Amino acid sequence: MSALQGGRPERGGRRHVLVIGGGVAGTSLLVQLMAMRPADAVASVRIVDPHPTVGRGLAFGDDDPLLMCNSATSINSVRADRPEDFLAYARERGRSARPQGVLPRGEMARYCHSRFLDACEQAASWGIGVDQVRATAAAVRPEDDTYQERREQHEHREQHEHREHPEHPGHLGYRLLLSDGQEVTASDVVVCVGVHRPRTPDGFARYVRHPRYVAAPYPSAALRERLEGPARVLVLGTRQSAVDAALLLCRDGHQVTMTSPSGRLPAVRESLAPPPAALPPLERLAHADPEDPHLADRLTRCAVEAIRHLDARPLRRQTSRAADPVQRLREETALAESGACAWAGISVAVIEAAIDLFPALPPGRRDELLCRFSWFIDRYVTAMSTVNARRLLAAVSAGALRLSPVYPERVDVGADGRTWHVRWPSHHGHQTFDHVVNATGFEWPRLAWEEAAGLVHLDRTPTGAEVIDRLDADLRLRLPPTGAPQRIWVAGVATHVRIPFANHLRNVVRQTRAVAGQLARPPAAP
Repeated sequence: MSALQGGRPERGGRRHVLVIGGGVAGTSLLVQLMAMRPADAVASVRIVDPHPTVGRGLAFGDDDPLLMCNSATSINSVRADRPEDFLAYARERGRSARPQGVLPRGEMARYCHSRFLDACEQAASWGIGVDQVRATAAAVRPEDDTYQERREQHEHREQHEHREHPEHPGHLGYRLLLSDGQEVTASDVVVCVGVHRPRTPDGFARYVRHPRYVAAPYPSAALRERLEGPARVLVLGTRQSAVDAALLLCRDGHQVTMTSPSGRLPAVRESLAPPPAALPPLERLAHADPEDPHLADRLTRCAVEAIRHLDARPLRRQTSRAADPVQRLREETALAESGACAWAGISVAVIEAAIDLFPALPPGRRDELLCRFSWFIDRYVTAMSTVNARRLLAAVSAGALRLSPVYPERVDVGADGRTWHVRWPSHHGHQTFDHVVNATGFEWPRLAWEEAAGLVHLDRTPTGAEVIDRLDADLRLRLPPTGAPQRIWVAGVATHVRIPFANHLRNVVRQTRAVAGQLARPPAAP
């Protein structure tokens, strides 16, 4: 393998930082690092991402105007200290943006790339090199020749001293193995990988390679190319990705049926926005006892109190109880547009209270609570915008969209290889479709440690490797997971092993700011 030079660590000198992923998290890391004027600490930053443009990840890399941000323009910033930076950018470009409103995701991608270019100019003025390697990162290996010896020494000290060391001894370097056979070296690594592996929906595992099965609705251009139209399309899923898929397909003239095991669409709100006022009931959650056996009940009471703090109307008057999903969509859209759903005002506070609380809980307890409140998370925390709700209702009224009340009982492909035969449960009968689009979401990225090879795998778990299921409070990895902390940080969706709602943008930006603060300090001498 060849090695890309220019990123080799300087022992005792300035850092050579490697950022794996050039989406929002990687962009935010660079922007906030340069805002800290790190000339004394950082010599270079290298971003590894196969996309041609930094700032265009899966979430915000699509220019189709139908694909909207779900969070409010006032909080979609790549800088934690400037929460309205995206709003200011949009207005500078002549957009009539409102703080609580939503904008197309492509606009967010252009904003990210613009701030990336600004950060590159700042870096150049201080003599800090910034470049991009267009490749997919596969694994990270500690590069220092004495790594094995140091790890063994650390384990020996742990056994005899029964304490943890705050820093791995010496100025350890790393080597990143790329998918194209090259390698990149660095003194510090920040893993900002995003999602890219679609989930496999129930009943469709044997069809994931079928030419008329589309694994994900993104990028929208690829979806459009795969479908011959007009066609009958079954969309698997009823949450945010499925809403996007249905809107794209209906606009292009297809007949769409949406289906999921729950049969429920997300609730409706204007946007995911900060609460309009302080919420003392939710602020109390920061002091909750992780060992409290009644913690779930206390969380529920705090959430209900917070909603009443914003609106005295009973919750039954702020939500729809309609059984029919279309009728419920109509009623919830009307409630949102009239300002009669105060529950929307607590969503960000609930997310961020959970992010603060959950690291103190054992993994099993976290899973228990997430399962207990899945009804609230699936419909209300991840609610859709009124913009998309109105578009869905228009598609239903036009006869282009149908919401199935049940999920397929059996699926087969006809002898012609072109027709999907779907049998619905009970008395719901049988239907045929021309294409199936999977819009059930994406798997969380999982890092894995392979002890024998001394590798952190970023995209797979080889036989004998151990999935990394913990992170330190400062978001650093330990290698092995019970060993010493490394100069490898994780930010963004891969922090899901420690933090719930790991894709919450404001949380991602706070994470990258915290990591940038650590990188902006000159490294300790070896």
